[in-house]
Amino acid sequence: MSDFDYIIIGAGSAGCVLANRLSENPANKVLLLEAGAKDTNFLIHMPAGVGGLIGTDTVNWYYYTEGQPHLNNRKLFWPRGKVLGGSSSINGMIYIRGHARDYDLWRQQGLDGWGFADVLPYFRRSEGNQNGSSAFHGGDGPLGVSNAMKSNVLFDAFVEAGKQAGHPYTDDFNGPQQEGMGPYQTTIKNNKRCSAATAYLVPALGRPNLKVEVKALTHRILFEGKRAVGVEYMQDGQLKTVKAAKEVILSGGAVNSPQVLLLSGIGEGEYLRKFGIDVVADLPGVGQNLQDHLDSTVIYECKLPITLHSQTKLVRQLLTGMQYTFFKTGVAASQGLESGAFLKTRPELEIPDIQIHFVAAMMRDHARTKSDRHGFTVHVCQLRPESRGYVALKSLDPADHALIQPNYLATETDRRTMRDGVRMVREIVEQRAMDAYRGPEFWPGADKQSDAEIDAWVRESAETIYHPVGTAKMGNDPMAVVDTKCRVRGIEGLRVVDASVMPTLVGGNTNAPTIMIAEKISDDILGKAALAPEHVTIAEDRRGAAA
Repeated sequence: MSDFDYIIIGAGSAGCVLANRLSENPANKVLLLEAGAKDTNFLIHMPAGVGGLIGTDTVNWYYYTEGQPHLNNRKLFWPRGKVLGGSSSINGMIYIRGHARDYDLWRQQGLDGWGFADVLPYFRRSEGNQNGSSAFHGGDGPLGVSNAMKSNVLFDAFVEAGKQAGHPYTDDFNGPQQEGMGPYQTTIKNNKRCSAATAYLVPALGRPNLKVEVKALTHRILFEGKRAVGVEYMQDGQLKTVKAAKEVILSGGAVNSPQVLLLSGIGEGEYLRKFGIDVVADLPGVGQNLQDHLDSTVIYECKLPITLHSQTKLVRQLLTGMQYTFFKTGVAASQGLESGAFLKTRPELEIPDIQIHFVAAMMRDHARTKSDRHGFTVHVCQLRPESRGYVALKSLDPADHALIQPNYLATETDRRTMRDGVRMVREIVEQRAMDAYRGPEFWPGADKQSDAEIDAWVRESAETIYHPVGTAKMGNDPMAVVDTKCRVRGIEGLRVVDASVMPTLVGGNTNAPTIMIAEKISDDILGKAALAPEHVTIAEDRRGAAA
């Protein structure tokens, strides 16, 4: 007799959703395995704590990529959450779904049931938006979504500058019009981070049919023939085995999920045999198709002492911490990423191809390099890169980090988009709305103007903005790892449910789409009919239509 009906590997954004939905039926015995610890770190729940979480290894896998051939062979730092809630416990808390056409593209690629009309009801089911329910939003879902706090005048000034530069305004990046300058909504509720653990796992922890094991590193999935029947994991120095009567569900993310699959004998057969791994399923797409958003930052000094640099003073930090601890108010109740934009680098494009995040502080190297002055940072990332990379094994030791090769900026389109995005940021910041605040350009410096100079600076400075996907992609082609129900091809009783199943990277932050995927697949696992499609009108961009 099996120990559990369902075993979920990974308590990140998808795993927490699945643990909640599958354990709603008291007849289902569910085990959730997490390699990290409980989410008790104070910085997790305080929105302003994000900088301290990304730059440390306490709740973070602290990955590094291989040398990037198009980025001066630099090895890039890749923070990923290693804690209950996964990366939703250490991310920037921006709530973005991507453009509706991202999902319609999935449908056009043969993924029936994954068009925007199909996924919208699951976005709405997951969402508890501060502004209530509408055709685009859910008002009573588990994931708290709130309006930007407006903690600094710089955020509104940047949006106004974008309008002065000729860009449209949008008050809802997840509504009928994505393109434009505007405020972000965030996964913050009652001035606290609303991670997937907070939203989905905590409400389910009292259920007797749900067991959560932390500091439990999965070694491999166990099979009987072509059926997944259990999991082998290490905890407290002991190798343990648990069995699943119905399904094993892998929700480790774009790095860990392919690593576990490979160690379990699922991947390209010839590659596995080189490691001496018995082949359970010859699936050459495992670990391939890696996509991520690359990010460059344009940094300016600020004329006025109004930025988060003030928070570097010990006395100010103590006062801010006390205000948040006792009243849940003040600067610490914001994550410091309150406005931004989705823009098109070329007017003939149908939808935006860059995203901008504005930060009221100088921020380099994932906040690990401390600034010595007041300033602000404008992040620009390409939304739909052509470059593709891979995740592979470094060794047979499950505790060794996987080999990560994103292969950023491998195509001229990717390089041109980043270059054009930098120029668009400069044009916006030069508008009169920023005159009272804009000091000298600190990085890369106003002297870097030519294509060659901007390209050289991007190669020197660009970093991930934390959105890896695609390494166990959903599809019908020979490189697909899972089908449209996230079932591993050629295997029974095994699914992958996380960002790794996305066939292409969506145009925006990936936490909300990952939660949506888990919500949608949970219905299929439980044998429920899919929610009915919901059709809404997406506004055509004015300039794109004119072009």
